[in-house]
Amino acid sequence: MMDLNLSPAPAADADLIKDTTEATFMADVVEASQTVPIIVDFWAPWCGPCKTLGPMLEDAVRAAKGAVKMVKINVDEAQQIAGQLQIQSIPTVYAFFKGQPVDGFAGAQPQSEVKAFVDRVTKAGGGQAPGEQLSEAVAAAEDMLSEGAAQDAAATFAAILGEDPNHAGAYGGLVRAYIALDQLDQAEAHLNGAPIEISKSPELEAAHAQLLLARQAADAGPVAELQAEVDANPGNLQARFDLALALQAHGETQAAVDHLLTLFAKDREWNDGAAKTQLFTIFEALKANDPIALNGRRKLSSMIFA
Repeated sequence: MMDLNLSPAPAADADLIKDTTEATFMADVVEASQTVPIIVDFWAPWCGPCKTLGPMLEDAVRAAKGAVKMVKINVDEAQQIAGQLQIQSIPTVYAFFKGQPVDGFAGAQPQSEVKAFVDRVTKAGGGQAPGEQLSEAVAAAEDMLSEGAAQDAAATFAAILGEDPNHAGAYGGLVRAYIALDQLDQAEAHLNGAPIEISKSPELEAAHAQLLLARQAADAGPVAELQAEVDANPGNLQARFDLALALQAHGETQAAVDHLLTLFAKDREWNDGAAKTQLFTIFEALKANDPIALNGRRKLSSMIFA
């Protein structure tokens, strides 16, 4: 199994995040930034948005595991520094590296923007942003899954989620790993327990579609017998639909799509539009750039709008 080491051992909070004053600003910010980027949060006790932004910044700095550090300074007690840096309003955040401001923003920001800011500062200091580290780990886990090492992939996806519980790629990957292990109930339980923030993400929609196909595969009929029935009775739409399910269960996705398109062309309303519904399930389970999905969607669209 892959020894997942997403980042260096975390530094103590006291080393990563500290309060400073005018007297210690040079040492804590200008001098300290010679070796690592320092993010400075200018705040005040009476500032409402500061109470929200500060904790988000701290979380993002902790996630960087020492690649950046953070200093907080109360502008009410550091008016000289605030004046020198032309702080017009608070919250204001500056990032220093090599003694100079390299990035910054003013006002409240959503968590995604705060993370992006910390990632930029991390890169400016020559470090690797946490998001990049996780992306590399996800890619490695996907390789394991494609090579048949589903157990190792599941463990790696789970480790990534330990770092970022809302990582849609890792969450979807974990569900797909359980599907590959034929642990369908566990896969479904994870899907049902997905964080609301990512529950409608493409990664989880794809995993849900793959789970539906896996459930169908367990009840799929024999390909040879169904093929013989379709050959003998081309108008038997139920047999054609069942043949498509059986072909999909055996990994013959293109053939399954072809039969479903034929069924749709013969009777698009058959069984409450079952052919179109099944086609969309297959397309969602495939990668967006998969030729089968691209060509199948185009053919289906041409039939719908003909």
